[in-house]
Amino acid sequence: MNRRNFTQMMLTIPTFLGMLGKAQSLQRGGKVIVIGAGMSGLAAARTLVAAGYTVQVLEGRDRIGGRTWTSEYWRDAPLDMGASWIEGTEKNPLSALADKFGAKRVATDEDNMILYGPNRQAFSESRVESLEARCEEILKRVRKLARKSDKDISIQDAIAATLDLKSLSTSDRQQLDFYLNNTLEQDYAGDTSELSAQSYDDQGEFEGDSVMFVDGYKTIVDRLAKGLDIRLRQVVKQISHTQNGVTITTSQGVFTADKVIVTLPLGVLKKNIVQFVPPLPEEKQRAISLLGMGVLNKLYLRFPKVFWDADYDWLGYIDEQKGRWSGWVNCFKLTQKPILLGFNSAVFAKETERWSDKDIVSSGMKVLRSMYGNSIPAPIDTQITRWASDPFTFGSYSFIAVGATHTTHEQLAKPVGNTLFFAGEATNAVHPASAHGAYLSGVRAAREIIG
Repeated sequence: MNRRNFTQMMLTIPTFLGMLGKAQSLQRGGKVIVIGAGMSGLAAARTLVAAGYTVQVLEGRDRIGGRTWTSEYWRDAPLDMGASWIEGTEKNPLSALADKFGAKRVATDEDNMILYGPNRQAFSESRVESLEARCEEILKRVRKLARKSDKDISIQDAIAATLDLKSLSTSDRQQLDFYLNNTLEQDYAGDTSELSAQSYDDQGEFEGDSVMFVDGYKTIVDRLAKGLDIRLRQVVKQISHTQNGVTITTSQGVFTADKVIVTLPLGVLKKNIVQFVPPLPEEKQRAISLLGMGVLNKLYLRFPKVFWDADYDWLGYIDEQKGRWSGWVNCFKLTQKPILLGFNSAVFAKETERWSDKDIVSSGMKVLRSMYGNSIPAPIDTQITRWASDPFTFGSYSFIAVGATHTTHEQLAKPVGNTLFFAGEATNAVHPASAHGAYLSGVRAAREIIG
């Protein structure tokens, strides 16, 4: 099945919405275990239950949602610590779910950004456009070089091969680093030294706005999970599979079924902390090794008042250090509370995970004071993520590293025999690294079982 046919097939799934809750009237099939109660696992379980299968979902955490996790630490402002947006609303299956569940959303525009340079100087609109044009021309050269090359190289090496970096002024180099971090590293969660120049952007997109949930992704997650048999705190240790069935050993006990859908994040698969008996085929192990697991972390700062440019969706900053708090989301437009969301990704994100909360906040505030002056108030509360250190993910989402292609995602998605199936954003060759990609992969894996 080619990528276009796959996308067309997946876009038919809104008809599945009408099947929610009707499982009892259908003939029940065999028993399937789904490992993981994130977006892909819940989508797979829902699809199977609707088709009459008996399904158990085993989740290692003490909560559902996986990397779609809505924090309610601030009760008046639920905030997503993992996935935040529906990226492209037109024909996106998550838009159909959000409509069905009555989930409130707010559109954001990445072009609605004010960009600051050193000394609190805001860039004019024409200067921002000039910066984008210059940097996009560099990426065009990278893509041209990559197409001609027989051997894949990183974006960083491709830039060095097409541009005399030593000839750039300090200001020009900082602007280039900002652009690369803001448009590539934050999107793909990998450093330009890791991203494949040939294939880094080889994925599909949905048209339309990017929207955030007013009440968080839990508005979808909770409804998908309703009525399912979900067992929490079941940390999977071993997956034994034969042509006759599967046996799953967890921290709490042993479970058996006819088939299993594995939605373990790529970062967990890379760590080899779950034993497969027999071992996974060499082709699948190679796919796990080739794909990259990126890091994108969040810092929420809550202030006593709004002091920033509240009419903008994004606040950008060109720092002397690449990747240091280059992008902030104005959450006041989402929550009506004085909250900013700072991102860090790739190398800087991994570095900051070793810092204390105090040092992370201090680093973020140093950048904000460079933008708005030393008189801005200190935050009254904070929330911080450390996805690379999370033992249930070991990263945020996948990216195409040097040597990998979109077919590497397809290899990771292939079933093993007729009992072992795979889902998760890293198994989606068309829409990886996205919540809708995770959802679609779960539906796809369930349909492979249903036939």
